[in-house]
Amino acid sequence: MSEIGFYHLTRTSADKALPQLLGRTLKAGHRAVVLCGSAERVEALDLALWLENEPDWLPHGTAAMGEADLQPIWLTALDEAPNGAKYLFLIDGANSARLEAFERVFDLFDGNDERAVQDARQRWKSAKAAGHTLAYWQQGARGWEKMA
Repeated sequence: MSEIGFYHLTRTSADKALPQLLGRTLKAGHRAVVLCGSAERVEALDLALWLENEPDWLPHGTAAMGEADLQPIWLTALDEAPNGAKYLFLIDGANSARLEAFERVFDLFDGNDERAVQDARQRWKSAKAAGHTLAYWQQGARGWEKMA
């Protein structure tokens, strides 16, 4: 089973929180897949990550670029991991039917959007019923705080 962390965004958007988490993932020597809610979102995130300066470089690719096996971070709107990633990031309410294929899953959701919060609760219940190990993180004044 996977270790799934639910990341309740209350102070920043996913576009601001995601680069930090991806940077830590790369620093730890892992590959990642970011599952987006749409192909348009993949394009927008691709551009945002190239322009991000903290961390200063997040090497990544998309289907438009190809060569998935060379990409440490793969951005997609499909439930796939063609780069061999064992870390999955879910944004935009995206969900994967293959959670057990990953060591860690990061489910980022907008705490200022009631629908996003309700959807995250449903994903939590489903993941718990499937036997995954769950953790809940919320943005606080000093960064991420693990909640009980």
